[in-house]
Amino acid sequence: MKPKILNGAQIILECLKEQGVDTVFGYPGGTILNVYDELYKKGSEITHILTSHEQGAAHAADGYARATGKVGVCFATSGPGATNLVTGIATAYMDSVPVVAITCNVGKPLLGKDSFQEVDITGITMPITKHGFIVKEIEHLADTIRRAFEIAMTGRRGPVIVDVTKDVTANTCQYVPMPKQKIYPLAHLIREADIRNAVEIIESAKRPFIFLGGGCISADAKDEIREFVDKVNSPVADTLMGKGAFDGTDPLYTGMVGMHGTKASNLGISNCDLLITLGARFSDRVIGSASTFARNATVLHIDVDPAEINKNIKADAQVIGDIKAVLTLINKRLEQQDHSEWIKEVEELKEKYPLHYEKKGLTGPGVIEKMYELTQGDAIVCTEVGQHQMWTAQYFKFKEPRTFLTSGGLGTMGYGLGASIGAKMGCPDKTVINVAGDGCFRMNMNEIATAARYQIPVIEVVINNHVLGMVRQWQNLFYEERYSYTTLNDGADFVKVAEALGAEGRRVTTIEEFEEAFNYARKINRPFLIDCMIDMDDKVWPMVAPGGAIEECFTQEDLDMKE
Repeated sequence: MKPKILNGAQIILECLKEQGVDTVFGYPGGTILNVYDELYKKGSEITHILTSHEQGAAHAADGYARATGKVGVCFATSGPGATNLVTGIATAYMDSVPVVAITCNVGKPLLGKDSFQEVDITGITMPITKHGFIVKEIEHLADTIRRAFEIAMTGRRGPVIVDVTKDVTANTCQYVPMPKQKIYPLAHLIREADIRNAVEIIESAKRPFIFLGGGCISADAKDEIREFVDKVNSPVADTLMGKGAFDGTDPLYTGMVGMHGTKASNLGISNCDLLITLGARFSDRVIGSASTFARNATVLHIDVDPAEINKNIKADAQVIGDIKAVLTLINKRLEQQDHSEWIKEVEELKEKYPLHYEKKGLTGPGVIEKMYELTQGDAIVCTEVGQHQMWTAQYFKFKEPRTFLTSGGLGTMGYGLGASIGAKMGCPDKTVINVAGDGCFRMNMNEIATAARYQIPVIEVVINNHVLGMVRQWQNLFYEERYSYTTLNDGADFVKVAEALGAEGRRVTTIEEFEEAFNYARKINRPFLIDCMIDMDDKVWPMVAPGGAIEECFTQEDLDMKE
């Protein structure tokens, strides 16, 4: 390809086009002005979404990446612009989401001199990125951006930051276009002996249980997982991050595992003799007490990241490699298994301990069930963090990967609205819903203005109980009802907020009103907020006490019987 002489800002945009980037989320400022000037000149070659805050840009890039499987990209200027990305970058890091954040810093001669809006953003983000670059010479710029995309997508995915000094964006050099590098699944770490061992362990099990994490989504391994489940003939559960990797309506599916997992999943894992873990990191909210988790089982751990093996739970056997590549090899060798008696036993647990809630009045679970009924599951659902997040995970049946976007590892309040904007930009033909609590909506409600500015038709469903619901639930159960600073009943009117920011909204108090509002929101094709008024003492059930054994999950009925 013929070389061209370009300035640094032009090189950044040309490299983004090389990588297939069609949408960028960001906020301009002094040091990144050269890049924004080139965006202005380029017109419609790359769509830029001006968010209301840089954190919203980072979350939007994250949501775009989760929904599409591609790298999400965000821009920010130096100093506070760059630091405002930090929570979004950390969110992506904890959930292994490929994001490239491009920031611009002060000119090279001003570095290290406490210059206006100078900050060492690569140093600040070192613990929460796969890698960080600072580009001080224009000759290194193109290769650095290409390398950033490669790192973000290789192996265990994650965010990369590229900080570019302002003088680099103005300087010129020769630019040689290059084709996008193909990223191959990480398979070179897969050992033949580990595959053989895994097959032998699976074929000797009497009561296997398959446990799916977020790595299954990243690996795009839905078909291989389906074949594997059928061959093993086993019940299946997932983590919050693994939802959609296996069809949530399938008879073999038992629900989520952990603190707010189903009793069938928690008891099934506690009674199995083989736990086959695919792409999960055994988070504390999943395993509860590490010493009691799956204590009767051999643990087979399959993961792309060697650092996860034996980190939280000791594995008796492991296979290191991309989930899709590993399962392709195992599926070829594994004989068809029959565990019908074990499946019947777990099915009885599902029948004995179904999820249920009080049907009287408007409730969080009721809203989620109605949302599922009206969409038939054909939607991308984002959430914030808290009770509404757990209700969504429990009561919306996710049948496809990349349809549930939530902050699992960091637990970021304010994540979902920005993420929903990113998801809708990446998947414009899908219905995109963000489920929020009233506490979370307050965190980044300004992004309603972003959706309104571009007429991005996301549906914002606020489960409004006028409290910080999940914290209040803990205060109720474990802190003798000392409700310290968790009541939000201060008269804030979210419908008026939505209208003031350029969107529409409606307040609902019954399930019939919700259905009418939701159908209207889908019809108008504009951003719409539904403020759902529920009781402040509604709780998420079942629950495991922090640090408790997952088989000790309890409900309100269990507490009443105990009393």
